[in-house]
Amino acid sequence: MSKLYIVPTPIGNLDDITLRAIKTLQTVDFVIAEDTRTSGNLLKHLDIHKPMQAFHLNNEHKAVQQIINKIQAGQSAALVSDAGTPAISDPGFLLVRACVEAGVAVECLPGPTALIPAIVNSALPCDRFIFEGFLPQKKGRQTRLNEVATYTKSFVLYESPHRLVKALAQLIEVCGAERRACISRELSKMFEENYRGTLQECYTHFNSKVVKGEIVIVIEGLPVAKSKKTNRKESLDVEED
Repeated sequence: MSKLYIVPTPIGNLDDITLRAIKTLQTVDFVIAEDTRTSGNLLKHLDIHKPMQAFHLNNEHKAVQQIINKIQAGQSAALVSDAGTPAISDPGFLLVRACVEAGVAVECLPGPTALIPAIVNSALPCDRFIFEGFLPQKKGRQTRLNEVATYTKSFVLYESPHRLVKALAQLIEVCGAERRACISRELSKMFEENYRGTLQECYTHFNSKVVKGEIVIVIEGLPVAKSKKTNRKESLDVEED
């Protein structure tokens, strides 16, 4: 049956690929990849040889209809990202939505993602949490920072290594230096690190070293009592205006 399969790929440790993911990659007609070089290395490691099509932020709008046409013509395809689950802070959402609207079957396999091990590793409450992904780099960044600081549940951010220290400094400004956090990097790899402490302690730790690897930031939510006090103050400010 022609179908679009969403296939999660390892975030670092290649042993995390599932048997079902391997079988799917072996049976589809072609692979849609965020970066054909990165995914090509994975397929080579698995001894899988399939035609590949690039699908990334710069071409996804143009490529969507072409992919749908292929699937509707009877081919099956696997969408993969460089690491983790496609569409989670990676290209994929537009294609999934377009396929559903066009009546193309979509099946998403469970598998690796940096989000879940980071929130569980953090030792912060994870029964309910908010995933924010990457914050805006310029326009809207301060507004979003102010917003996440008011969350009463643990929240999760993705960040690049060269922006981590700056991001922590900004989070200290809006959340306070004593808010607890956990910074995870190189998840599933040999040099995995999960640094737990206050935001100030995290800032001091990572400001003293060269940071490498993809970063996941988990921050505890604002205590409910403080949240109610903040909301009451904002309400009074509006009335006074």
